[in-house]
Amino acid sequence: MSGSRMGRGGGWGDDPRAAPSPTPAPGAGSWLITAPGPAGTPPSIPPPFPPSLPSSFPPAAARAAPGAVPLAAGGAGGGGGGGTGRRGRPWRAAGAGWWRWARGWRGWGRPSGSADTAPSACWRRRPAPAAASAPAPSVRAGRPGEAPGTGGGRHRGAGPGWGRGRGRRYRGAGAAPDPRAVAPLRRGPDTWRGRPVPWARGDGTEAGPGWPRGHHGPFRGRGSPAAPRALLHGHGSGCDPLSLLPSLPAASGLAEMGAHWIHGPSPGNPVFCLASRYGLLGPEAALEENQQVEAGGHPPMPSVTYGSSGKVLNPKAVREARDLFYALLASTRAFQGSKEPPWPSVGQYVRAEIARTVPTMAGGQEDARRLQLAVLAACLKLECCISGTHSMDLVALEPFGEYVSLPGLDCTFPGGYSSLAERLHSDLPEGTVLLNKAVRTIQWQGSFREEGDDARVFPVRVECEDGDAFLADHVIITVPLGFLKEHYEKFFQPPLPERKAQAIRNLGFGTNNKIFLEFEQPFWDPEQQLLEVVWEDESPLEEPSTDLEASWFKKLIGFVVLQPPEQHGHVLCGFIAGKESEHMETLSDAEVLSAMTRVLRTMTGNPSLPAPRSVLRSRWHSAPYTLGSYSYVAVGSSGDDIDVLAQPLPEDPRDPRPLQLLFAGEATHRTFYSTTHGALLSGWREAERLNQLFQVPVPAPQS
Repeated sequence: MSGSRMGRGGGWGDDPRAAPSPTPAPGAGSWLITAPGPAGTPPSIPPPFPPSLPSSFPPAAARAAPGAVPLAAGGAGGGGGGGTGRRGRPWRAAGAGWWRWARGWRGWGRPSGSADTAPSACWRRRPAPAAASAPAPSVRAGRPGEAPGTGGGRHRGAGPGWGRGRGRRYRGAGAAPDPRAVAPLRRGPDTWRGRPVPWARGDGTEAGPGWPRGHHGPFRGRGSPAAPRALLHGHGSGCDPLSLLPSLPAASGLAEMGAHWIHGPSPGNPVFCLASRYGLLGPEAALEENQQVEAGGHPPMPSVTYGSSGKVLNPKAVREARDLFYALLASTRAFQGSKEPPWPSVGQYVRAEIARTVPTMAGGQEDARRLQLAVLAACLKLECCISGTHSMDLVALEPFGEYVSLPGLDCTFPGGYSSLAERLHSDLPEGTVLLNKAVRTIQWQGSFREEGDDARVFPVRVECEDGDAFLADHVIITVPLGFLKEHYEKFFQPPLPERKAQAIRNLGFGTNNKIFLEFEQPFWDPEQQLLEVVWEDESPLEEPSTDLEASWFKKLIGFVVLQPPEQHGHVLCGFIAGKESEHMETLSDAEVLSAMTRVLRTMTGNPSLPAPRSVLRSRWHSAPYTLGSYSYVAVGSSGDDIDVLAQPLPEDPRDPRPLQLLFAGEATHRTFYSTTHGALLSGWREAERLNQLFQVPVPAPQS
C-alpha cells in the first residue's frame, strides 16, 4: 500500500496510544535539488517546523521574484500499499509518494555559458495512459529559461520512498538544461468495472520526500561562481495510499489504491492544512470541533460484525473484547524507555496478558469466552494492518509508544487523494519531465567533471539504467525502505557506512493491500459503513495456520463501504496485511474474486449471495520500486535506527563537500513513520538542511 497507515478507529477502535500531539518534527522525504550558494558551509540540524501553516501558505514571496526557480517541495508518501496506512495510512503507499508543494528556489542565473548557472529542477508528471506495463522509473528534467512558478506534487507513499504522484517542475532562470531529479515510475493497464484503466504503480509508503520550499522560503543564490546542484531521487506510483496520491478512476468514482485517509486532520498536520487551503475537503472535515477530537483514528463508523458461523455477532461481546485489547495496547506505553521490557514484542506481551485474563473472561462462560478470544484474534490482525507487519510478534515493544497520533477525526478527499497533487500541478507549465529513467547506482564521494568550457567537478553522480548520468552536489533520496533493504548494497558506490546499513536491516517494512469488490446491488444495510470479519474458531493463544494457499483469506480484517454510493457505486474495500497479503498478489483476479465470494457467503450465511461483478486490488509487495507498503520498528531495532537512517552523508560535518546524500521518507520520521504527513515533514526537514547549509534567511509569513 504505499501510503499512509491503515489507521485505528473507524469502528475498528481508537488508537490507545494516542498521546498529546507535540509540535510535529520535520519529516523525511527525498529528492535532488540545485541551488546556488557558498560551498563548504557545515550543515546543522534544523529546528522543528511550525505546527501550523502561515496564512499565506505557500508564501507569495516565493512566486514572483525575477529569476526565481520554483522548486516543488514535497513530502513523501509513506509506504506503498493499498491500505489505510500506519494508524491509518494506507497510502504509504507503500508507497510513498512525494508531495511537492513548492516554492522556490531562487537562482540569480545568467544565460547559458556564464559562470553563474541558474539551477534547474526536475519533477515528474503522471504520464498519459499507455499500454506499456513494464515498470520503469522516471527522471524529472528541468527546463531552462522559463518564468518562475510554483510547484506541487503528490505524495504517495511507501517507505522512505517517495511519492508517487505527479511531478512538478523546476523552472530554470535562463540556464542551460540541467536535469536534476530521478524518480522511477511504473505504469500498467488494469481492468476495473469491465474496462481497462491505465494507472501508475510505484512506491508508496509510503511515500515520498519532497522538500519544502514554500513556506520555508526560497533558496537564494548569492552570486557564487559555482551554483550547487541538488537532485531528488525517488520512485513514483499510481493510485496508492501512501504513494501519494494515486486515485484510480473508476466507472462512477475513485479507487484509492494507496493512501485513503488524512490521519489526524488538525492544524498540526501539513497535509490537512494544504487540503484545507485549496478547498479539497468536505464541510465536516473543516469543522473546528472535529479537528480537536483526540480520537487517534477514524470517526466511529456504523458497523456490523459477522462471524464464520454465518451470524451477526453480539455487539456487546464484541465491544467487551475490543475494549480489553485496546486497554492492553495502551498499556504498552508504560514500557517506552524501559531497559528491560517484559517481552521483546508487542504481540508476545499482548498474548501473555490475554492468557492471564482468560480465567475471568466472559464471566467464566465457555462459549462467551471462545467468542471473545476470536474477537481478540481479529483485533491482532487489524493491528497488523495498522502497523504494516505480518505479525505483532515482529513489532518491538519498548519503542511502540513513540508513535504519535495527531488529534482530529480522520477524513478523506471527496475528489480522491490525487486532487491535492492535481491542484498543486495546475500552477505549473507543461513539459519538463523525462519518464522511464530507472536509476542503477548513486556514486558519491567522487570527483565527477561535466563537459564544456565552464565544466566543474561534482561529488555525486546518478547513473541510470539506460546509460544516462546526472551530476550533483546534493541528492535527496526518498526511495521506500523496502527498496533500500533489497538494493542498498549495490545501489550506492561506495557502500553506505555500516551504521546506516545496519539501521536499514534492523527496521521493519511490511505489506498492506486493498481489495475492492464492486456489486450490482448492495447486500448490506444503507447505514452500515464497516463490515467486520471474525473467524470463530481462532484464538490469539493458538498458532495461526501457515498454509497460505488454504487460509490466506482469513487474514482479511473486513470491508469498508465506500461512501457515498452515489459517487463510488456499491463498492467494498477490504484490507489484508502480511505474508497472506503477499500471497494474494500471486493469485489471478478470478481466484481472488472467488475467495472473497466464499468469505462473504460464509459470513452472511447466504450461500446464494451474488458474487461481486469485478475486483481490483493493490500489489505493493510486487511493485519493484516499493517492495512493500510502509515501515515499523521491528524487534531488535529502535527509534535510534530511524534517526540514523535520516542522517545525511558524509557523516563528518567538517567534510568540505557536505550533504552529498540526504534521506527522506516516512521511514525517516521517528514519531510519524508510516504516514503521509510524516513523509511530507521529512522532506521539509531535508530541504531545511540545505537552506541552513547556504544560510538562507526564512522570510516572514505574508499576511
